[in-house]
Amino acid sequence: MSTTNTPATSASTTSSTAPTTARRGSIRASGSLWGWRTVDLLTVSFLGAAFGVAYWAWGLAYTAPAAGLEAVFPPLQGITGAPWLMAGVVGGLVIRRPGAALLCEVVAALVSMLPGTKWGFTTLVSGILQGLGAEIAFLVLGYAAFGLGAALLAGALSAPLEALYEWQVYWTDWDLAYKLAYGGILTVAGAIVAGGLGWLLTRGLARAGALGAFPAGQEARESHAV
Repeated sequence: MSTTNTPATSASTTSSTAPTTARRGSIRASGSLWGWRTVDLLTVSFLGAAFGVAYWAWGLAYTAPAAGLEAVFPPLQGITGAPWLMAGVVGGLVIRRPGAALLCEVVAALVSMLPGTKWGFTTLVSGILQGLGAEIAFLVLGYAAFGLGAALLAGALSAPLEALYEWQVYWTDWDLAYKLAYGGILTVAGAIVAGGLGWLLTRGLARAGALGAFPAGQEARESHAV
């Protein structure tokens, strides 16, 4: 007996043989990479503001753990600096356009300054340097990769420029070995804390439906598609 492909069977066949590369890879921002949408600007501003509040709170809470780490080995304080690197990572993972990582980190720095901070204007300088580091990571990847590896790289590269700055401003009495150790620890902590946790946060927001207008939200939908 001969069979004919009905629309239903054709759709089933197409679905079963469709390539899955898009589901495994990263989806880039729609249209021109430089074509920022209003929703992009609003979202990166909101994310930056939310991180700014968290940064300010961490500025009040980090003293005790930093003192404990300093007592063991002073450069270990780099671990407590890693949470301040996360905004750029998340901004880049969500918006996926040039400048998103830098803008998100700068907004976070500015918001964290509003209630008052003991670091004053240097908070903004740090935000710029940290955001530039994350931006460089996404630039190197051509703004085309936004998986865990990209997040870890962005978190790691958020640290070196900040470490160089802190050597000149905060750790002036340390010898070179301590400074290098601090830079290395901050870089590793940045990859794990800012990169790893930033990636998990982005995935969590996407799965919750908060990023429906962004590629991360599309990836989450496709990962659950049957």
